[in-house]
Amino acid sequence: MSVQRSEMVRLTDDPLEPSLVERLVRADDRGAVLAFVGLVRDHTGPHRVERLEYEAYRPMAVKVFEGIRAEVDERWPGTRVAIHHRLGHLAVGEVAVVIAVAAPHRAETFDACRYAIERMKADVPIFKKEVRTDGSVWVGLGS
Repeated sequence: MSVQRSEMVRLTDDPLEPSLVERLVRADDRGAVLAFVGLVRDHTGPHRVERLEYEAYRPMAVKVFEGIRAEVDERWPGTRVAIHHRLGHLAVGEVAVVIAVAAPHRAETFDACRYAIERMKADVPIFKKEVRTDGSVWVGLGS
């Protein structure tokens, strides 16, 4: 089940395709494209991770993603950003999030992409459960 306001923002239970997200932001007047691809890793600190389980308050998460996109547009005129996040059960190595940014020059892509991922982690109501070999723990906003 996908929830979105546009193709630029997507919450989905389906696997993510980074190249598709990158294509959404490309244009002839943008000379740089940068994608952040967040993967499920096999550990957190000393803990072995078996999988992640993502849940979200979907309507609010999409609204916050759209707000982040608007902030990026305002701070870095000429940029274009797309944010896709996966929900549900994800195995180690699967793609959890893709943020793609295109801009006329490379500096804006780096700045805008870092800004978007940090804002997402701080403010989007997406929660993850780390299923570890030594027990499970919920991780929420700001992690």
